[in-house]
Amino acid sequence: MLRTFSTLLLVGMAALAQTPSNITAPNVYKDSEMAAYPKFGNKDYVRTIFRRETPKFELQGPVRLQEFVSGNKLELSLKGYLELVLNNSTDIQIQRLILEVPKNAITRAFSIFDPQFVGRFNATRSSTPTVDALAGAATLSNLNQPLTLNWQQTAPTGTQYTINYNASKASTNSAFANLNPAYASNLNLSFSQSLMRGRDLQVLRTPILLAKSRQRATEYQFQDQVQQLLTNAENAYWDVVGARENLKVQEQALALADTSLKRAQRELELGALPALEIYQPQAVYARAEILVTQARYRLAQTEDALRRQMGIDLDPDLRKLPITLTESVLPPTDNKPFDKETLVADALRVRPDLLNQRQSLDIDDINLRATSDALRPDFQLFGNYSIQGRGGPTLRRQTIFNPNGTTSPVLSTIPGGFGDAFSQMGGFGFPIIGGGIQLRLPIKDRNASANYADAVVTKRLDQLRIRNLEQNLRLDVLNAINQVENSRASVDLAKIAADLAQKRVEADQKRYELGTITLFFLLDSQNALTQAQSDLVTQSVQYRRNLLNLYRRTGTLLTERGISTN
Repeated sequence: MLRTFSTLLLVGMAALAQTPSNITAPNVYKDSEMAAYPKFGNKDYVRTIFRRETPKFELQGPVRLQEFVSGNKLELSLKGYLELVLNNSTDIQIQRLILEVPKNAITRAFSIFDPQFVGRFNATRSSTPTVDALAGAATLSNLNQPLTLNWQQTAPTGTQYTINYNASKASTNSAFANLNPAYASNLNLSFSQSLMRGRDLQVLRTPILLAKSRQRATEYQFQDQVQQLLTNAENAYWDVVGARENLKVQEQALALADTSLKRAQRELELGALPALEIYQPQAVYARAEILVTQARYRLAQTEDALRRQMGIDLDPDLRKLPITLTESVLPPTDNKPFDKETLVADALRVRPDLLNQRQSLDIDDINLRATSDALRPDFQLFGNYSIQGRGGPTLRRQTIFNPNGTTSPVLSTIPGGFGDAFSQMGGFGFPIIGGGIQLRLPIKDRNASANYADAVVTKRLDQLRIRNLEQNLRLDVLNAINQVENSRASVDLAKIAADLAQKRVEADQKRYELGTITLFFLLDSQNALTQAQSDLVTQSVQYRRNLLNLYRRTGTLLTERGISTN
């Protein structure tokens, strides 16, 4: 009966004392079905505790690629390409999953309010030889079966309370036992409340506040990492554009070299060109072939890197498709000057790495509050209330000893059991009430003092780090603006140089046909045209890179590209 009642009481106390919580452990295993976080009272509690299965991970393939397939090629604008990168980049998916760790830390921080339950039952039988006639038997045999149920929890107010229930059954062969077996039941309620140190609820919730603050810092780190990864991805896009345009320039140069070589060979056949003059156009043509071959391999290399960025390399069919990029190599014609102070102000307001560093001040304030509280005296109020009962079959004897020294026989037995002990306890007939206060006053606490001093120094260091980062940020933005403006001027000059080189080739072609210049000068002007066109491509792509770098330095890349990290 004692065991049955103890089991029922264990379940009842746990159900009554369980407090609902709004915090649940997030399921980070998106690729498999897993049991929910075990919570007492749920129908699957036992299964999730004792039969938790090992999660099975199944990585998904790239998505949305078919949306950009046109005919037998993959056609990508910059916007479409970045969408594929956001959806399929393994690096970005890794950063997204890292965000789950601080969420789990918040759940872990709330464990300071989790209840702790301990149930203990044991049985002990002992046989002891006696040396005293009052022992009640020549060989004393006892059986003790105590049960202990303990529930301990910290309330959101900081109050620590304990509910402790004890029940026991004791059997003996002693002739002097009045209750055999004897049952005991005891319920004790106790609490303690800090009145000085730890009384501030903000200090009590320090682990939770730190976890939430670190989560915000991790979100800023995530935004910064995404911007860096998108910068790398967009640079890969412009690498392909630049390689594609450079291949076109080299192919055009090869066509010019081929035309010049065929003309020279024809002139050589007609005797209008000395035999020694044929080597130069042949060398120019061979050099042009080498440059075209190198440009083709360079384009293939950059396209492979582009496929890696958007995850198309994981699809064995689509990764074979040729890629067509729709963005023009020439930069926009908008030459509106930059407002430097506005861009610096925007960077100071939104750049994730600076926001992350500023978040450290919030952590410093939390640590300062906690370490300052640790310097206060520990003054606590405590109290307890207990009720108890006894029960069991009562043995009535005539007296303790018979005249001849033997034990008095049992005259009658009054039935009884554990119900008597529990009923007696429930009647509140034998209460124990206590309470008091405790003051623990450290005469000298060097540990707490040093911790507080460290917290002060840490906040000062973080303030200086923020100032240093703000200064570097301003310089970064100004340098990025200068690079963009320099690229604008370079592109304009490269356009002029390419136009003049084209006109020079046309003029030298006419002069060569008239015989006023030799083939050497015509080939030289063609080489100058190729170099000028190549410079225009290089400067145009560099302008795109510098503009991208400006967005990165001001922290507005995601906004400029219409991307949200939520």
